[in-house]
Amino acid sequence: MRIAVTGATGFIGGAVAAAAEARGWEVVRFTRRQGPGLTYWDLTGVPPARVPAVDAVIHAAAHVADWGNARTFYRTNVLGTRAVAEAYPTTRLVHISSSSVYPWWESCTNRGEEDVAERHVNAYARSKALADVEARRHGNAVALRPHGVYGPGDRTLLPRLVSNIRHGRLLTVGHGGIRHQLTHVQNLTQAVLAACQSGVNGAVNVADAAPVELGVVLRQVLDATGHAGVGISYIPEPAAMALAGISEGFALASGRAPRLTRYAVSQLGRNRTYRLDRLRDELGIEPISTMLSNAGKWLEHGA
Repeated sequence: MRIAVTGATGFIGGAVAAAAEARGWEVVRFTRRQGPGLTYWDLTGVPPARVPAVDAVIHAAAHVADWGNARTFYRTNVLGTRAVAEAYPTTRLVHISSSSVYPWWESCTNRGEEDVAERHVNAYARSKALADVEARRHGNAVALRPHGVYGPGDRTLLPRLVSNIRHGRLLTVGHGGIRHQLTHVQNLTQAVLAACQSGVNGAVNVADAAPVELGVVLRQVLDATGHAGVGISYIPEPAAMALAGISEGFALASGRAPRLTRYAVSQLGRNRTYRLDRLRDELGIEPISTMLSNAGKWLEHGA
């Protein structure tokens, strides 16, 4: 099988490309970088005059951040998705969406594949929701919606968590009993490869086998990364949301990125668990459980 992967030098795109090649598939790596084995394509610019023929295209490229210019998010995530769909109008399209397309203002418990929310707390979530819609307008597409992707190569989730350690304590939001259904990158790559060969359309939630409590996850990460003596302090979600609003206000005035955002509070400080019926029954994926024992090695190797 021959596939194309956008964002092929990123965390998710790189993992998908490696997993596909491990199966013996041929991979066209689309990226904004230029180099051996890479095919240049800046999704915010003019598309290539001719794109390579493939059996499926995986759209993993995205601008991911809690804060930033709304036009940049829109151009990269929404118009970039449209460009990929138009370049491959009949080819199987597997779009990497996000659980952030669901309502941010409420807890998410065993949520099925509902339509995207109509309002969003930041430009990133809004752009991912619009990109999800763009992808599903394609006649042969599936939008995979993971939550909190982690694993080897992660440059965001776990590194950011560890960076919040101050004076021997990790400061976070919510409380230890909040339940999250994270997504190991292996579960996501397996879902992507299955989707390439499947006729499943629409949206599909992707996550680990079962939810885990936030306090348990944080303790495991700290222990695995050499911070066993670090304690955990929680800011209640309402207070954290108020602080985030103030932080964002200062950011708007100063031009500097806020230390805390309402998006981060909403994603971390409320239950985020998902129904996986379509993942299991239609894509045939039985996801592995949350696995953080190797977190120290991931961070050590520049994750």
